[in-house]
Amino acid sequence: MPTITLVDASRDIWVDTWSMKADSRGHDGSLWSIHKRVLRGGRRDGVEIVEVDNGALSFVVVPSRGMGLWRGSYAGLRLGWDAPIIDGPVHPKFISSLERGGIGWLEGFDEWMVRCGLESNGPPCSDEGRTHTLHGRIANTPAWYLAVEIDENPPHALTVTGMVDEASLFGSRLRLCSKVITTPGSNRLTVIDEVENLGDVASGVQLLYHWNFGPPFLGPGSRFVSAARFVCPRDAEASVDIEKFDVFAPPTPGKREQVYYFGFHQGLPDSERRAVAMLCDELGERGVALRFSSDELPAFTLWKNCGGVNDGYVTGLEPATNYPNARPFERAQGRVVALSPRARLRAETTLEVLAEKDGVRRVEAEVAAIAASRGGPTVHSRPIEPFAPESGTS
Repeated sequence: MPTITLVDASRDIWVDTWSMKADSRGHDGSLWSIHKRVLRGGRRDGVEIVEVDNGALSFVVVPSRGMGLWRGSYAGLRLGWDAPIIDGPVHPKFISSLERGGIGWLEGFDEWMVRCGLESNGPPCSDEGRTHTLHGRIANTPAWYLAVEIDENPPHALTVTGMVDEASLFGSRLRLCSKVITTPGSNRLTVIDEVENLGDVASGVQLLYHWNFGPPFLGPGSRFVSAARFVCPRDAEASVDIEKFDVFAPPTPGKREQVYYFGFHQGLPDSERRAVAMLCDELGERGVALRFSSDELPAFTLWKNCGGVNDGYVTGLEPATNYPNARPFERAQGRVVALSPRARLRAETTLEVLAEKDGVRRVEAEVAAIAASRGGPTVHSRPIEPFAPESGTS
């Protein structure tokens, strides 16, 4: 079917409420639906969302927050986490990134998947005459274009497309075009992004995907399973538990975050040929697997935040173009992408929900085969360059 445009600020198109279901398209046997609406009340007031349900997997796209994914569910399993925020998703108009020394971004952080970038995705810093706040601006920039497309040919792919511009006078002019794609009955969704430099000079780009999970996938004894080449702690706090980097502690009030940097092997020729990382519960009964190209996203971060439940018990699986160190350090290591005028950076990630042991075992076997062919990870006991500043500070 033709693309259905719901928002296009350049043509003054704005549709507040819109719905479509499988039966309206004559797709027998499918139970999918897509709804667009505007939220009201609290700091969510005015936030646009698109609710997608493919009949098995459901999720919420938030155009108002840079095309992030707010939350989802599959087979009764929640996808997301319990943030301290209760009135999210928070509208960007209520966020001041400069608050608290440049970490105001945290005031709106409650998504299942949030992008960090596009100019910078690390901590607050100054670089090349510009001030950068925590994790950049893209998550707090509303999409100016939003459209939906349903493929008339089986398996009837459902696609939500959004465009978000990060642009200013005397600054960069970058455009994110994001497609969120799933198929009816599937346990997967895929995010395909292209970042284009619309300016007349080269622009530095950093992009990180912050996929966040709490219970039921995260809990005491949950495991991180990956086809890693190496792992390196970000700082002294992470070094303390380096021998247990892949196992999660129970909620522990006051426990500080721990961050680990990875490089990944690509998949084997008889697999999907993409890097894979999985979070599964202690018994291996359920999990989530993230697949991506380590050519497009060569840096991977594991964020372990095992503090108290009420303070945000959560872990982040984060494929990226770079590690979330301060931008000057990353630039010195060659991990700020220099995007020429009209050039594009492409990144694709696929999230697969594993609701049964067989699915978890399949991914474990895939990772074991990669390790047998290419070797297990080199584990660094302390921060080491070029991955992290050896001083332990970023």
